[in-house]
Amino acid sequence: MAQDKKARKVIALNRKARHDYFVDDTFEAGIELFGTEVKSLRAGTVNLKDSYCRIINGELFAFGVHISPYEKGNIYNKDPLRVRRLLMHKKEIGKLFYAVSRDGCTLIPLSLYFSGSRVKMELGLCRGKKLYDKREADAKRQAGREMERYSKLGRRDG
Repeated sequence: MAQDKKARKVIALNRKARHDYFVDDTFEAGIELFGTEVKSLRAGTVNLKDSYCRIINGELFAFGVHISPYEKGNIYNKDPLRVRRLLMHKKEIGKLFYAVSRDGCTLIPLSLYFSGSRVKMELGLCRGKKLYDKREADAKRQAGREMERYSKLGRRDG
């Protein structure tokens, strides 16, 4: 029974965030949703690509999270791009506010997943990458691919 509560079923990943930002730290937050939004998430119709988070009056909000309307829904479907409140302890929000205001970091949603029956969002405390950082990361990834390819070729020949 304890294993069922810890099961994480990933709904969506924000791959662009890891390309555009250095992720310094990660946090878990609950997300305030309505019934048809949860049904839509179970169908996997969510996009985190251009989303970000802000702290306003001591509360944490997610902007730009696109959850498509539930196909079999009714008049209770919500706006796909509405601002959603994230649920964290007040002390954690205070720490995030301090880090964002002091270090010039930003809060980016990295993934959305089910933890048991609840929907959670993984937030990253991120610093922006410069263009040369992105090029360097792409060059390292390409070099790793080439080394892997050559090592596979070497094994076949020998």
